[in-house]
Amino acid sequence: QLDMMDEAGVTVAWFRKPLYLSPLKQNHRCHRKVLITDESTAFTGGVGIAEEWCGDARNEHEWRDTHVQVRGPAVDGLAAAFAQNWAECQDELFDERDRFVASDHHGDAVVQVVRGSSSFGWQDMQTLMRVVLESAEERIRLTTAYFAPDDYFTGLLCAAARRGVEVEILLPGPHTDKRVCQLAGQRHYEELTACGVKIYQYQPTMMHTKTVTIDRVASLIGSTNFNRRSLDHDEEVMLAVMDREFTDALDAHFDEDREKSVLIERGRWKRRDVLQRVREAAVVPIRRYL
Repeated sequence: QLDMMDEAGVTVAWFRKPLYLSPLKQNHRCHRKVLITDESTAFTGGVGIAEEWCGDARNEHEWRDTHVQVRGPAVDGLAAAFAQNWAECQDELFDERDRFVASDHHGDAVVQVVRGSSSFGWQDMQTLMRVVLESAEERIRLTTAYFAPDDYFTGLLCAAARRGVEVEILLPGPHTDKRVCQLAGQRHYEELTACGVKIYQYQPTMMHTKTVTIDRVASLIGSTNFNRRSLDHDEEVMLAVMDREFTDALDAHFDEDREKSVLIERGRWKRRDVLQRVREAAVVPIRRYL
C-alpha cells in the first residue's frame, strides 16, 4: 500500500521513527486521528485506517467506533494538530498547495480543539478530563477503548458518584484487543462499583469509541482513551463541544450500546476468583505504559 501511495504522489512521513530516536522518546507516539480536506472540512474521533473499521460492528471483526465531521473555525484547530506533528518529522512545512482560508460558521455548537502532548507534570488532556469530571452535576457517560486510569482519576470518578452524579462507563468486553490493558482497568472495578459507578462491557465486538458526555449538554470526542498512555504519554486530540443536540446523539448511541453490554455486578465482581486477582496484580508494574 505504501508503494502504491508513493507512486500516486502521496507524501508519507514517519512520526518519531524508532531507528532515529532515543529510548526516552520512543514511548511517546502520535495517536491523533485527523483528516483535513480542502482546509474547510475535518474529521476526527477514534477511527483508523485498517480492516477493523471497514464494517458496522456486525461481528467481532468489525469494531464499534465513533467519528465526526467538523466544519467551521474548529477545522483550524485540527489542522494545527496535524501541522504540529508534521513539523517534527518533515523538513518542508508548507508548499504551493497550502492555503489559509477564512472559515464560515456552520451551526451553533461551541467547539474547542484540545491537543495533548507528553510533558512533565500535568498536560492538557489530564486537565480537560479533570475539569469535566469535577464540573458534572447530574450525569457522566464515559466510553473508552482502553480504561487504565491511575488512582487519582479513579478517585475523581468515585468523588463524582459520591456527590450524586450518575457515572456510567462503557468498555470493551470479551473482544478487547488488549487484554493487558483491560486487566489494568479491572483492578479498579471493585473500588468504582463500591462508589456507585456503573461499568458495562460491550459484547458484540471491540469497543473502540472515545467519548464523554456531561449533564446532557457537553461532550468530548477524539482520540484520547481513559488510560495512562493517552493522558501521560501520547500525542492526542479531542473536541470539547457545548451543544445539546450533539450530546443527545452521543447519549443515544450510548443507550444503544448499553443494550448490547453486560453490567459488572458489584457483589459478583468482589467475589472474583484468585486467578483473576493474580492477573490484575501482575500488570501493576507496567500500568503506567498501558
